[in-house]
Amino acid sequence: MYSMVLLGSIGATEIILIVLALLILFGGKKIPELMRGLGQGLHEFKKASQGNDANKNDSKDTQKELKN
Repeated sequence: MYSMVLLGSIGATEIILIVLALLILFGGKKIPELMRGLGQGLHEFKKASQGNDANKNDSKDTQKELKN
C-alpha cells in the first residue's frame, strides 16, 4: 500500500532525471544489456514459480495413485 503512494507521487520530471542519471552512470550501450538481463531474470523467476505449482499438483496426483 505504501509503495503505491510513493509511485503515485513520481512525475514526469522525476522520471526524466532518473533516466538521465542512469545514462550518465551506465552509458547508452550498457542500459539495454542491463534491462535484457533484468527481463531474463524475471522470466526465469516466473517460469520457476509456475513450475513449482505444477510440481505440487503432480505430487498430489502421485500420492492419490499410491493410496489407490
